[in-house]
Amino acid sequence: MKESCGLFGIFSPKPDPKISRTVYYGLIALQHRGQESAGIAVGDGEKIKYHKGLGLVNDVFNEEVLGELSGHVAIGHVRYSTTGSNVFENAQPIVVAGQRGSLAVAHNGNIINTRELRSQLEKKGLPFRSTTDSEIIALLLIEQGPDMLHACLDVTRTLQGAYCLLIMNQNRLIAIRDPLGFRPLCMGRLDDCVVFASETVALDAVGAEFVRDIEPGEVVLASGSGVESYRVSPSKSAFCVFEFVYFARPDSVLENVSVYAARERAGRILAIEQPADADLVVGVPDSGTVAAIGYSNQSGIPYGMGLIKNKYVGRTFIQPSQKLRNLGVRLKLNALRELVKGKSIVLVDDSIVRGTTMGQIVKMLRSAGARSIHVRIASPPIRYGCYFGVDTSDRRELIAAVLEEKKIEQLIGADSLGYLSLEGLVKAVGLPSDRLCLACFNGIYPLQVPSFCTKYLFEKE
Repeated sequence: MKESCGLFGIFSPKPDPKISRTVYYGLIALQHRGQESAGIAVGDGEKIKYHKGLGLVNDVFNEEVLGELSGHVAIGHVRYSTTGSNVFENAQPIVVAGQRGSLAVAHNGNIINTRELRSQLEKKGLPFRSTTDSEIIALLLIEQGPDMLHACLDVTRTLQGAYCLLIMNQNRLIAIRDPLGFRPLCMGRLDDCVVFASETVALDAVGAEFVRDIEPGEVVLASGSGVESYRVSPSKSAFCVFEFVYFARPDSVLENVSVYAARERAGRILAIEQPADADLVVGVPDSGTVAAIGYSNQSGIPYGMGLIKNKYVGRTFIQPSQKLRNLGVRLKLNALRELVKGKSIVLVDDSIVRGTTMGQIVKMLRSAGARSIHVRIASPPIRYGCYFGVDTSDRRELIAAVLEEKKIEQLIGADSLGYLSLEGLVKAVGLPSDRLCLACFNGIYPLQVPSFCTKYLFEKE
C-alpha cells in the first residue's frame, strides 16, 4: 500500500527570507506521505521561484537552494505517484504561466474525469509537459483568467474525485478540499502567518498552532487582506479510513481523532474479535506497532520488539520486481532471535495487500525459531482498488480479492490468520461510517469510477 502525497503551505504578510526553510521542515514531517519527489515554490510579490527534484526532501534541497527561495508565500509537496510515473516532469508543485500571470499548484489525491478535461484543454492548444492529473488542474486554472480566487471556485465545480490543493501566485495562497473530503488538510497559525498542511504533525514540526480542519468543499484564501472562506458545495464527508489505518503518522490528529488512539483501539478490538493463544505480541514496524500494543493491552499477552527495522532503508528501496521486493524485506527487517525463539507469536500488521511482504516476515520469524505464528491484521481484507489517491486500482494485485482467507493463511505460511471486522475498524476510528470512505473494503465507492481510470492513463495514449 502506497501513500498519498503531502502538502505544506504558508502565507506571511511580510517578506520572510526563511520561508522556504519553514516549508522544508514541514515537508520533512510529511515525508512518510511520499518519497519519490519533492518541491517548493515561493512567491515574492513579483514572480514565482521554485525548485523540485526526484528523491527525498533532504536529497532535493540544501542550504544554497533554500537560500534562493525567499518571499512571503510558499507551497511545498512530497509525492508518491498515483497518476503518472515517477519522473522529473511529474514532480510538484506544478508551475504554469499564462498571458496574465503564473501560478503554482500542489495536489494530493486523484481526479477521475481527467480524460475529458485533458481532451478539452488539448483542443484549446494548451501544452502538457507531464502525465499527471495535477497539471490538468493547473492549466484549467490558468485558462480561467487572472482572478485566482474565481478561477479556483469555477474549477472546483468541474473536478471530480479526490483533491486537496494548495494554489499560489506571487502574492496569494489558496487551500481547497474536495466536496467529499477524501484527504486531510488543516490550517494553523505561526505568529502572524497562516499555515496549511496535510497533517497536524507538520504544524507541530514548525511550531505552528492548529486552528481547524479545512472542511469538505471549502476554499480558503490567505492574502494581505486576511483569511477568507468560501463554500463551493454542501459539506459532506467520505474521509479515507486508510489515513487512520496506515497513511498518517500516529502523532497526527485527523478529523479531531488521534491517529494513535484509533490504531490502539483497533488493536484492542482485534484482540477481542481474533484472539490467539500465544506467548508474545510482535508488531511489524512501524505500521503495525501501535495496533500490536493495543492487542497486547487487551489480551494481556506481553508485547515485544521481535522485529527490528533498519531505518536507513527507505520505502522507495522496494522495487516492482518480485526478486528485489523480497530482498527489500530482508534488508529492512530482521528478527530478534533471542526474543522469538521457541515462542508462539501474534504478529500484528495494519494490512495485507499482495501478501508477499507478510509471507517473507513469517518465514523470517520461523527461521529465527518461532514455534508458531498467528497473523492478525488491524483492518478488514482489502478486496477493491482505490481511485482516490492510493496506488491500488488493479484488483488483480490484491490477494484478498482473488483468494479466500484460508488460502491466504496457507500462502503466507501462518498457523492462523485473522482480520479486524469492518464494524470493528469503524468503531476504532470513532467516526460515523457514513462520514468515511470504506470502498477498499466493501466496494461501495462515493463516486462512480470510469473503467479507464488508471495510473498510467496518459502514458499509454
